[in-house]
Amino acid sequence: MTLMDRSLEPTAPAPGTRVPLGSEAHKILFCRTLLDTHDPYKPALIEWPRLDPETQAKITSLPIWDIAVATEGRAGMNVRSFGEGVADPLLKRAVDMNAFEESRHKVVLADMVEAYGIVLGPEPDYKRPRDPEFAFMRTGYSECIDSFFGFGLFKIAKDSGFFPAALVDTFEPVMREEGRHILFFVNWVAWRRRTMKWWQRPIFEAKVLIVWAFLIGERISMAKGMGDNTKAQDNNFTLNGSKELGVEVSFPELARICLAENDRRLAPYDARLIRPRFVPGCMRLALRFARRSAAT
Repeated sequence: MTLMDRSLEPTAPAPGTRVPLGSEAHKILFCRTLLDTHDPYKPALIEWPRLDPETQAKITSLPIWDIAVATEGRAGMNVRSFGEGVADPLLKRAVDMNAFEESRHKVVLADMVEAYGIVLGPEPDYKRPRDPEFAFMRTGYSECIDSFFGFGLFKIAKDSGFFPAALVDTFEPVMREEGRHILFFVNWVAWRRRTMKWWQRPIFEAKVLIVWAFLIGERISMAKGMGDNTKAQDNNFTLNGSKELGVEVSFPELARICLAENDRRLAPYDARLIRPRFVPGCMRLALRFARRSAAT
């Protein structure tokens, strides 16, 4: 798309204007939010900070780098494949931007791995999904889970000094992008639900249920395999990450940190956009049960 074509794209609804979910204005708002907040940084220009031997050893020993690189590579493929079938020009450009940023995350992680001498296993092949919409939904909902806990763990790593300030600053653009991606995704879901034909809705909702069943089952399987399964330990970092960071944090404390960080990172964006609700809602419910149990 040329610069002239882009100049003809609709602009975001004016502040204070009502934006009903599923409306054309809603689509424009969540697409323009993603596009207009894009950070054009180039991974090749990132100067990875020098770390003292102890800090570098701690960071390289984290059991997350293989799965992190593979997850971003798969996410880029899933989102890019979904974008190929999007007909709406503005929505397609936003989805393509999402795919570009997901793939850029993989490049950032790969560059960091090389800079600090982290040894990875063979990288998997990223195959085009048979159902691009399902794959896009699986990536989006998975990011809603992982970003929620990732925000909190990043805060713990920063406050504890596990990640030095220079490394925190280097990774901050990636964390901001994760917030933008989940915001874009949940608003796309809300918009899609309200604009599809009636006969498409049962199929779509079945996909939502299957995705959540898969993701919940995957994480239960990870938790059960934590004992001797190295891969399970890698995948389960978002659920057990505070121990890996050398900080003992109780579940209620971790939940409160994650909730606060999730709210903080999404607060700068237009209040007319909906926020992810399922995972934060589950955590708030779990905190209420924890308080009741402690009181009895």
